[in-house]
Amino acid sequence: MANMAVLDIDVAGLRRFTEQGFLTVERLIDLSMVARLRTRFDKLFAGEFETGVTPDEVNWQTGSGDETLTRQICNGWRADRAVAGVVLSEEFGRAVAKLGGWPGTRVMIDNVLWKPPRGRPLLFHQDSAYLDWYRPSDLLSLWIALDDTTAECGTLEFAPGSQRWRRTEPEGDFHGPEDYRRNLRHAANAEGVVDVEEDIAFVEVPAGGGSFHHGWVWHGSGYNRSSHPRRALVLHAMRSDVEFYPARLASGTGAIYGRYKRLGDNVMDENYFPIIWHKDGYRTPGIELYLAGT
Repeated sequence: MANMAVLDIDVAGLRRFTEQGFLTVERLIDLSMVARLRTRFDKLFAGEFETGVTPDEVNWQTGSGDETLTRQICNGWRADRAVAGVVLSEEFGRAVAKLGGWPGTRVMIDNVLWKPPRGRPLLFHQDSAYLDWYRPSDLLSLWIALDDTTAECGTLEFAPGSQRWRRTEPEGDFHGPEDYRRNLRHAANAEGVVDVEEDIAFVEVPAGGGSFHHGWVWHGSGYNRSSHPRRALVLHAMRSDVEFYPARLASGTGAIYGRYKRLGDNVMDENYFPIIWHKDGYRTPGIELYLAGT
């Protein structure tokens, strides 16, 4: 698609991702797509769903949501085709698989995020700690900024190399905590890492840029101290060959997305968890028809 960058993950980029747990990219989508997505975000948070399908999670709505919290919708791709055009991108699926060393890429969920001016932080955490309801439980995420990002605006922050630290259980208030780096400091202390906050890397990119990150790397975001919103679209991806893990479906987000488990087997239904790229050329049938609105 013309709106997407052609991503050539070279040896140096793959090495940086392996070492740091994330990879920053200056251009992922063009400015026309950025503008289109901003318009669609307005409609989504106003409860206007283009396809008529309500997203799986709507954690903020115009008129009732807390104005200090980051607005969040999960699986906006099912409600809006502009969002779907990015989330279901074959090019992004190929890049994710290369970074993860996977045979193919499948959508786990997306996040439609909007941190308003003066918006409060999001807790430092490891994504995969919340996602043990499928196997293999590998996770890799693509975060796309729809606004120019800076440390002042509460952009995404990473602790480089922390994907190699021990794995932890989720703890603390995710949305709007007073001390959003508390869990990071505790995890760093357990690893014998001192002054972890001095080494934090901020994703500072122009609108349309962003980053890939590993499911176990520690990350979060601070206060938006700017006068502008900080909007982002996130693809959380898993391997193409995953299955449901029934013993853990009641934990974390498994209690929500376990609704799509089929009777009699653990197969991930591609209508809800589509495969967007595979090394053998396979891609879930129907994606192009859906994107075309037919």
